[in-house]
Amino acid sequence: MEPNTSLQQQLLDAGVHFGHLRKKWNPKMLPYIFAEKKGIHIIDLNKTVDHLQESAAALKQIAKSGKKIMFVATKKQAKEIVSDCAKKVNMPYATERWLGGMLTNFNTVRKSVKKMQSIEKMLNDGSAESLTKKERLTLTRDKDKMEKVLGGIAQLGRLPAALFLVDIGHEHIALAEAKRLGITTFGMVDTNCDPNKVDFAIPSNDDATKSIAIITDYIAAAISEGLAERLAAKEDETEEVDNENEKKAARLLAEAEAEGGRGGRRGGGQGGPGAGAPKRRVPGGASRRPGGGGPGGGRR
Repeated sequence: MEPNTSLQQQLLDAGVHFGHLRKKWNPKMLPYIFAEKKGIHIIDLNKTVDHLQESAAALKQIAKSGKKIMFVATKKQAKEIVSDCAKKVNMPYATERWLGGMLTNFNTVRKSVKKMQSIEKMLNDGSAESLTKKERLTLTRDKDKMEKVLGGIAQLGRLPAALFLVDIGHEHIALAEAKRLGITTFGMVDTNCDPNKVDFAIPSNDDATKSIAIITDYIAAAISEGLAERLAAKEDETEEVDNENEKKAARLLAEAEAEGGRGGRRGGGQGGPGAGAPKRRVPGGASRRPGGGGPGGGRR
């Protein structure tokens, strides 16, 4: 129970328990509200800890299975925190703005990403040198514009397995797209949102930077653990395969040596002193020796 208490204390210090004004609340958040203080709802941190740990465990398993988790946070105070955490665990993110159809129209978005990468390649390998200064400037501007919006998903080759959202009300388009595609959703849910809209709701203050940072860091740490376990499992697998190959090679070598030994013995038994080429038999039973004359041995 001790780590829970310390985690609860950290959440308390970060102000995760502060909800919205009472008049802005969503009645579906009632099970997660601890009390009301000066017209502001206070979130029950016991529930926050439980849901946070449950979400972290689920995300750890997704990361361990080698699937991608996309971080989504386009709120001003969350952008930098979320993009830094996503980069740490090498996961895709959308922090500038959510392009409509980023998931539901993924193939078209991938085309834009490829275009951005080809412009980048042109500018880097010097093939843009033949262009005029104005054309180069236009290309650079286009690349920067695309980089801003698509940079976080440049390495995403297929749809992510899960979405982690900061403020599900603000990211309603992303949430709707994930729902439509059956992608698992995790989200920080404040007292003004409906927790049933996400698969894993983490009741928490989604406006304060400290609150966003502590929750996102916890999630990123769990993903990092999952990735580390996946790497360790892969190494063990490789080691097992190597050991198996070594054993196989040793077995084959032993078999070859045994076979060689048997062959040598067999050869030695047939030989012996004076064992030369076999004599040729001729009709009449007598053996023909070189230079063998005898009665009637000459030519007629």
